Amino acid sequence: MADQPTQTSGIIIIGAGIIGVSTALTLRRAGHAVTVFDPKGPAGGASFGNGGAMAASGILPLNTPGIVRRGLKMLADPHQPLFIKWRYLPKIAPWLMRFASHATPEQTERTAMALARLVMTSWSDHAALASGTPAERYLVRSDYAFIYPSRAAYEADAYGFALKRKAGIRWEEIEGARLKAYDPALAQTDGFGVVYDDGEHAILTDPGLYVEGLAAGFEALGGRIIRAAVDDIRVETDEQGRKRATGVMAGGAFHSGGTVLLAAGAWSKPLAAKLGLTLPLETERGYHLELWEPNVQMKRPLLVTQGKFVVTPMDGRIRCAGIDEFGGLAAGPSPEGPALLEYWVKRALPAIQWRRTTDWLGFRPTLPDSLPLIGRAPGIANTFLSFGHHHLGMTAGPKTGRLLAMMMQGEKINEDIGPFDPAKWVRR
Repeated sequence: MADQPTQTSGIIIIGAGIIGVSTALTLRRAGHAVTVFDPKGPAGGASFGNGGAMAASGILPLNTPGIVRRGLKMLADPHQPLFIKWRYLPKIAPWLMRFASHATPEQTERTAMALARLVMTSWSDHAALASGTPAERYLVRSDYAFIYPSRAAYEADAYGFALKRKAGIRWEEIEGARLKAYDPALAQTDGFGVVYDDGEHAILTDPGLYVEGLAAGFEALGGRIIRAAVDDIRVETDEQGRKRATGVMAGGAFHSGGTVLLAAGAWSKPLAAKLGLTLPLETERGYHLELWEPNVQMKRPLLVTQGKFVVTPMDGRIRCAGIDEFGGLAAGPSPEGPALLEYWVKRALPAIQWRRTTDWLGFRPTLPDSLPLIGRAPGIANTFLSFGHHHLGMTAGPKTGRLLAMMMQGEKINEDIGPFDPAKWVRR
């Protein structure tokens, strides 16, 4: 330690995605000294490439009953948005078995009701967090539609809609002329639509700049963002045998801190191991395809159910985001992902044309029960964990940040957060 300078950093947050930045801004507004560490800076990971649609109705877990049958069928069809890098299969196979084991009706309902508590107030949560920051300009209230090829296809999703109804989510059915008139992107579309218009859905017209705007608001209040990777989390045991994190190693220096939050998304697993925690975190590789200078000025986000991707109007382009690919963090992008997004947008939304495209690969952190971790690290008094939000990180970020800030400040939380407790994964 003699050759390593020591700096005091107050509350330390590892990760400058939507979870880390939301927590940092909330804590800084409460007067706490906060330092955020991230090698790429704000929105350097999954938050940059998010689909941009705030999914206040997105309460269904990824692993619903029948997932094994559906998954095998999708893998056999090159036009379905599920891929596995086969060299990665031996490594991920045990995780996939745990993932499938949670796809029971009882677990699905528990997960859906827990996720509802995180996402059903998404507009209100984002508006409160972004208020007074440069992020405000990128947040636009909007309704949100699911587009089906037919009424029969919609009715085939009755199980999921029953869970949404139980959670208090409401929607309107549209078809025919009303569907075509709903949004310019649907002018040449036949089929069926479900519209959510509850006031809690929204668009981010540039998710990356939105998170950067939140981070700028944090820094304007005196918060610190250090662009450096955290290499280690130092844990010590006191005279009473209690473990506490004393700080982190980053950028060649030891940064001491009174509280540590690990919110590094898909990169959280090896850092959790530094805390002595073995957690079943895996990576869903997701893609987006951006259609620049489109001929259609979309008004709202649409989820195209045939290809299971979201289409969102953004500044100067339309973003199509989706695909689930299992292949870990190290492998490069697969050309099949963007190509499949282009295939489905041409097929399902033929009114849209564009001049050029850009694409992106990102990494969604996912746990076997499709529930994120939000809470204290088991056995370590002053350390908290929050990752595993899979497709809902952006939607649930502000609510997650508020819950974490309350925990760190010792405030009482008057809602059930037990489903998100990291202790459930600790081997006893």
